[in-house]
Amino acid sequence: MNIYFHADKEFDIIAIGRACIDLNAVEYNRPMEETMTFSKYVGGSPANIAIGSSKLGLKAGFIGKISDDQHGRFIEKYMRDAGIDTSNMVVDTEGHKTGLAFTEIKSPEECSILMYRQDVADLYLTPSEVNEDYIKRSKVLLVSGTALSKSPSREAVIKAVNLAKKNDVKVIFELDYRPYSWETPEETAVYYSLVAEQSDVVVGTRDEFDVLENRKTEGKNEDTVNYLFKHSPELIVIKHGVEGSYAYAKSGEIFRGLAYKTNVLKTFGAGDSYASAFLFALITGKDIESALKYGSASASIVVSKHSSSEAMPTVEEIEELIAKNETISIS
Repeated sequence: MNIYFHADKEFDIIAIGRACIDLNAVEYNRPMEETMTFSKYVGGSPANIAIGSSKLGLKAGFIGKISDDQHGRFIEKYMRDAGIDTSNMVVDTEGHKTGLAFTEIKSPEECSILMYRQDVADLYLTPSEVNEDYIKRSKVLLVSGTALSKSPSREAVIKAVNLAKKNDVKVIFELDYRPYSWETPEETAVYYSLVAEQSDVVVGTRDEFDVLENRKTEGKNEDTVNYLFKHSPELIVIKHGVEGSYAYAKSGEIFRGLAYKTNVLKTFGAGDSYASAFLFALITGKDIESALKYGSASASIVVSKHSSSEAMPTVEEIEELIAKNETISIS
């Protein structure tokens, strides 16, 4: 089965939401208290997905708000140099700063992120800064959940989704749940379900779908898809870590993608690299089963490297890993 996209659009994908700075620990296997050096990268889920998509050869654009300072200029230049159209990146004029994420790599299994997200520029994107003419030029609008956590960014994203629907642009919702961005789980569920119900494709972990449904215990994939298929989605991807991922099509078909063996360095970045490669495969006409393989292989490559954005793989690297066919077997 394939998902169909408009062939005549200028952009393959336009992402909306946060672009920030990742400061990744250079020193491994130690707590952050003892870490003295960090490497700077562009971060933020939608920015990473745009960067990953561009590296794979898609024509990507970005809608977001960046700070009027050195960090904001670094982000814009990095993304522009990566081939992304930055014409709709808005510079904040009210003194809001760029979000910072410090990462700690204690071990491959034990990584953490210390976030500075107070009053950050990306959450001040306003509805008036979302341009209908820009969105209608894309096959896909990629929405990431964190942008829904505060106003006015929340309303800007909802406007963008409505404009995409109006102009026959596919809406892809990457749940990207960050609990520290939200006031309450109930609030998250309200806005996640609102956008998920209007999306064409929804991608997230089992835990993230539980947040969307405001569940206190782990839900069943079957219940999730039965609920969402009463609305707009035609494809739902639910990830289960090393157990692989499942894609559910509205037609009733179910596909499974296995995780690939890799030397894990850290756990962050996997979701963004998965999304960019999965969407690349769909947009370039590959079937859903192949798209799951591309997503899983891309995630395996990124968790073996130091950064998220800088480590986004090429098509050749992904296809080489798929060809090895070394998947993690789950009994």
